[in-house]
Amino acid sequence: MLIDDKETIRLLTQIGADVLKYLRNNEPPKVAVPLRTTSNIKYDPKYRCYVLAGKYKVRSCGNIKHIRKVAQLLRVARFCKDDLIKQNKHATLRELYYISESWGKGLKFEEQAESNDMLEDIEAMISKPREALKITPEDKGGVYGDLTVEYRDPKGRKQRINCLNTPDGLAVGPRLDEAKIIECNASRVIAIETGGMYDRLIEEGAYEKFDAILVHLGGQSTRSARMLLKRLNQEQELPVYIFTDADPWGMHIAMVIISGSSKAAHINKELAVPDAKWIGVTASDIVKYNLRTDPMNEKDIKRCDELLKDPRYNDQRLRKEIELFLKLKRKAEQQALAKYGLSYVVEEYLPIKLREFET
Repeated sequence: MLIDDKETIRLLTQIGADVLKYLRNNEPPKVAVPLRTTSNIKYDPKYRCYVLAGKYKVRSCGNIKHIRKVAQLLRVARFCKDDLIKQNKHATLRELYYISESWGKGLKFEEQAESNDMLEDIEAMISKPREALKITPEDKGGVYGDLTVEYRDPKGRKQRINCLNTPDGLAVGPRLDEAKIIECNASRVIAIETGGMYDRLIEEGAYEKFDAILVHLGGQSTRSARMLLKRLNQEQELPVYIFTDADPWGMHIAMVIISGSSKAAHINKELAVPDAKWIGVTASDIVKYNLRTDPMNEKDIKRCDELLKDPRYNDQRLRKEIELFLKLKRKAEQQALAKYGLSYVVEEYLPIKLREFET
């Protein structure tokens, strides 16, 4: 999904236009905001991910308790449209919170949770991620491989860069979200949870050996990383393989990429990569490769139980892996494969895994 600024501006403008209609009719303005709760989520077979089901909450200026919320929503929408998108600028979530100080006592946010929630309301209303509004989290992750992108620098000048021409990969951030993919010479994408393993694959030439684009997720992936994976999968038609630690948290990092997150159901269809595959490290790999492990704590075990109840884990293979984690009560890091040597992951482990999933 390449961000379309004109379309985002149109959608934000429409929010204000709808409010004006009420005022012109001498009626209290109202805004309808999609409910972002688990009770308002359904599986969409078209997009193969969880999306909002269609329930709304209505905020009406006829209710004195709603007036401030409606005014804040309009102010944030205007800020994103006029001060960010039209000016080709970006702001972080934290900056949005602090910027509201200048809006006066009635409009400023008392804590960041308020501004974050308001931004998600707008996302849900226009079905666009916050990156389209030029609001970004802190940069996290990177991309390395024969991928050439064209982006605009802070002065608006077009620049081109090949991700091989960077020592540690190109940072995954707002400008990469908006970049145009000029050329991609690869057959697959390998998304990697940890920075240590990402660096290992770069050093061992995995991008060349597997003809791959390497994407560092930095733990639970940011929306920017998920947008990049979706674009590489859809625009470049590259299969995506997700390589994580062997624990329930690593499994869920993969599942959020594949099926989307419950919290972001209002934009999952823009982010989910339904054909992506979790290749490991699995609970079965702990046994097969006799990996060094650590004991699971109560939080890990509770997470496994939660995943078994999660409809996203109905796949038999995934359920067997969760059940094996619970039986072993052990977990392992990606780097545990180093017991066989620094080159083992590239020379032995990944070739086996890729053959398994590509045949």
